[in-house]
Amino acid sequence: MCPNCEDFARTLLLLGQLALYAETAGADLDFVEDVSASLAVSLPEPPPGTFPSAYDPDWPGDF
Repeated sequence: MCPNCEDFARTLLLLGQLALYAETAGADLDFVEDVSASLAVSLPEPPPGTFPSAYDPDWPGDF
């Protein structure tokens, strides 16, 4: 396994769990906003093969 694969997967999992929490009644949306921004910034470089070779993150449409 690549060195950052585990960190990348764990961070994505946390972002997913945070998204689910945001949809619950009574969720603290200020907490969600603060933590989601921090998690997104902390994402390591995606492991090789995560995105198709034609993927361009700067392109606004489908690839």
